[in-house]
Amino acid sequence: MTQLSVNVNKIATLRNARGGNVPDLIKVALDCERFGAQGITVHPRPDERHIRYQDVRDLKRVVTTEFNIEGNPIPSFMDLAEEVRPHQVTLVPDAPDALTSNAGWDVARHRDFLTEILGQLHAWGIRTSIFVGTDLKNLDAAAALGTDRVELYTEPYASDYPADRTKAVAPFVQAAEHARSLGLALNAGHDLSLENLRFFSESIPFLSEVSIGHALISDALYLGLEETIRRYRSCLVGK
Repeated sequence: MTQLSVNVNKIATLRNARGGNVPDLIKVALDCERFGAQGITVHPRPDERHIRYQDVRDLKRVVTTEFNIEGNPIPSFMDLAEEVRPHQVTLVPDAPDALTSNAGWDVARHRDFLTEILGQLHAWGIRTSIFVGTDLKNLDAAAALGTDRVELYTEPYASDYPADRTKAVAPFVQAAEHARSLGLALNAGHDLSLENLRFFSESIPFLSEVSIGHALISDALYLGLEETIRRYRSCLVGK
């Protein structure tokens, strides 16, 4: 069954625009769980422009589904992971000033660094996932490092979907099957939406998890959070 993890970064962005605690990030995360989300994802960045490190600590105390923290494993991020011990850490090669994630790791190039990071996370009992593209040799390198999962960066699929969805998904199907043959569990995320999620899920039915934030929170402005989560869940194979 493919699980839906809701990325609540956009809720923090809205809160931070005015200061104070409206909207209440903790309440929204708990509502997401209550409405059927099977996980909560956060991506704290060094400048804390949306999710703050304290948010991560506060969420860990109340989240009862899977808690996934994404980010570039700089020392402060790793200190937070050690303190909080989420269920999963997704390693993303973001530059400090990145607007949003825009590429996966070149795993071979960063082999020594990632090997050390994965070892630390596994020692803390945390499941690991490496954010990657669809290059098969890169997947080979990820498997060789001993990561538990990879997360496929799906922006290229979302961009190409309107023109030719079969062509758009083809490299992701190939990458997913290759990852599975290597013993890697598979996540996916970035620009997945109500428009393109069902076809992606049907094409790769053995996905473990999708992490969705921007599109889901935007849809909730029109549909309401409960109905939005219901619709995203209905797009997933196995629901």
